[in-house]
Amino acid sequence: MIESLAYYLCLAGFAGFGYKLIEARRSQPARTMWFLAGFGICIATGIVVLTPAMSALAGPGPVAEWVLSLAGDELKLGAIGFAVAFTQSVWRGEGARLAPHALFTGATMVLLAVCFALSEPRRTGDETVFSEADLPFALADKVLFLLYSLISLGLLFAVFFRSAWHAEPGPLRAGLWLLVVGVGAAFAWTFWDVDDVRRLAESARIAAREDVPSSVLAAVTVVSVAAGATLSAWSPAVSSVIGRVRAYRAYRRIEPLWTALRTAVPGIALDPGRELAGGAEFTLYRRVIEIRDGHLALRAHFDPDLPARAEAAARRAGVREAEVAATVEAVTLAAAIEAGRAGRRFDREPGPEPEPDADADVTAEAAWLVQVSRAWQRRDALVERVRAAAPG
Repeated sequence: MIESLAYYLCLAGFAGFGYKLIEARRSQPARTMWFLAGFGICIATGIVVLTPAMSALAGPGPVAEWVLSLAGDELKLGAIGFAVAFTQSVWRGEGARLAPHALFTGATMVLLAVCFALSEPRRTGDETVFSEADLPFALADKVLFLLYSLISLGLLFAVFFRSAWHAEPGPLRAGLWLLVVGVGAAFAWTFWDVDDVRRLAESARIAAREDVPSSVLAAVTVVSVAAGATLSAWSPAVSSVIGRVRAYRAYRRIEPLWTALRTAVPGIALDPGRELAGGAEFTLYRRVIEIRDGHLALRAHFDPDLPARAEAAARRAGVREAEVAATVEAVTLAAAIEAGRAGRRFDREPGPEPEPDADADVTAEAAWLVQVSRAWQRRDALVERVRAAAPG
């Protein structure tokens, strides 16, 4: 089941890379996007050629013993080479010098093929066996692959990590952290072959195909890199869904406060029969306005001396510092509702109206009202105790 999941993840990675190529045709250099696509295609194809299904399809013989095994390692090296080229192309643009690393990658792939051919592997069941005379070439093949892969991936990890660490919060930073996860998974996937080197040196045989942990790490690599590279395509939709969920949660959390105000001032409800008709964000916006309308309608019933007394009483009652302001708001509002119900009004000297907060928005206002509503709901253990102490 885990292995099948890894294959499905690779398929999702393929789809992500393909979509990114289509999406970025008009906004990104074609060369840069082909490097990205080459990375994903090489990794996913490398997994496919080492699957049990591919081995069964090839059957016994030189294809399964030589071609598939060598192709898997060569595709991994190709993927790393494409990843380095993609990184240099993005960071340095058209002036990136890609030839040196391309030659280095090509030379490594040729040496890997030569060492593999000289090792003369033989397939025995699910294992590849080497003779004592050919064992040094097999070890050279594995060590060469590990050195190239770990050095290149380590450099890539350092570049992406540094960039993600210094990036401003937002989609770019999230995409970079996804790339960090992808390159880290690729490093772990490659480092997994260290055990193959140890086993090869001890017994002159290794597993002929990827094991389950290796397949999962490869799939995580493909999906993380595809997600990080295509973040600009799907992040707006995800952000929109998250925004709706957060708005709905805030909408429900301020409902106790809104219900109390609507009972005291029924006229604040703009359209009681169309709950959530305009979407969660619009309905939250409307509910915030209705709460503030209720606050204004009760303005004449607010005791101007109560906030200071309530704050002192809240501190004596052991209210946490972060909750004092919201508790004072809940206390004064509850007192105003009772004063309005009893017909009590307070004379206040006219003063300057407070300046509106230029940085305030619906999200910030809703977050504040959630705190007030939370204090309101604790009236049995918190608000009532403070209210009883506040008037003296």
